[in-house]
Amino acid sequence: MARSGGAASATIVCEDIVIDRIGHSAPTRAIDGVSFTLPPGELICVAGATGSGKSTLVGALAGATDPSIHVVGGSAVVCGVSVRHPGRRLRELTYRAGYLPQNAGALLTPQLTVHEIIAEPILQRERKVNVKALSIRVATLLDELHLPLGLASSFPYELSAGMRQRVAIARSLVLDPKVLIADEPLANLDLEVRPVVFDAITRRRRQRGMAALLVSNDAAFARELGAEMLVIREGHVIAHGAGADLLWTPGTDPSH
Repeated sequence: MARSGGAASATIVCEDIVIDRIGHSAPTRAIDGVSFTLPPGELICVAGATGSGKSTLVGALAGATDPSIHVVGGSAVVCGVSVRHPGRRLRELTYRAGYLPQNAGALLTPQLTVHEIIAEPILQRERKVNVKALSIRVATLLDELHLPLGLASSFPYELSAGMRQRVAIARSLVLDPKVLIADEPLANLDLEVRPVVFDAITRRRRQRGMAALLVSNDAAFARELGAEMLVIREGHVIAHGAGADLLWTPGTDPSH
């Protein structure tokens, strides 16, 4: 499902990627032969039922350090880094890909303030940091996501679920990533706040060429952002495309 630009310049190229999840029992095949291409500035929404494998897919592509996720077949290159064999370039991958995991708001480190949570990716990357510039960057993200600047000194338990989600989104954007990989970014967000997140994503796509791979079953969200859809069932792609051009794998079209 490549668009113009070709695989060589693409932000994400997946070719028959196969991912296993290792649990207490035998490995489970979570993703089996998924292929797609995501060019710079473009957006794909990954949809599917619970347990379809979509969270495993985006977690692996973001370089998440989940010991249960193993890429065992095919290939996937994200921002020029092989996900299957990243080696020392894993850190480079995590800097270039902003990752928002599932239930991100609930996963915020409770001992850190909002400022520290958002700033942490920068502090992990850079040895010397301009404290004033960092504070301005954090404040700018808070303002962009319609969060009071006074929240910078607050702790996660003092925030609503929706506020915590927006703090997590700010953290995923603080390094100006080449691609945003977000698992259910709209979780716990009130309807009036959702356009704020739309705008933050759209602005970066248009101004900076940021690509985005988002897990969401919200069809209206995909339409609002002009996204392609990648529908997964039991680890397999059963449909891809945009709007009326959504193409279903033979035998899977729900309208038949």
